[in-house]
Amino acid sequence: MITAAQLRAARALLGLDQRALAALSGLSLPTIQRMEASDGVIRGNVDSLMKLVGGLEAAGVELIGEGAVSEAGGGRGVRLRVPPPGSAWRPAGEE
Repeated sequence: MITAAQLRAARALLGLDQRALAALSGLSLPTIQRMEASDGVIRGNVDSLMKLVGGLEAAGVELIGEGAVSEAGGGRGVRLRVPPPGSAWRPAGEE
């Protein structure tokens, strides 16, 4: 599960606007806008949610679920992983 807040945070970490995230995940811009405007956990078509999460993970975002083990404790969040070797993707500002 992913929340709207996690989605906005992940997009910010990647330095993407909504249009770029839509292209990355294979979804339409209105779908991304609707997901980000949600309250709490994003609800929607399972296929769309899988595309969204898959796109974020491929770009280097790790989603941290509620109650997941973390050194810092706390709740949900996002983390930016190190890009895999040979990956064309780099965090914003590191081009």
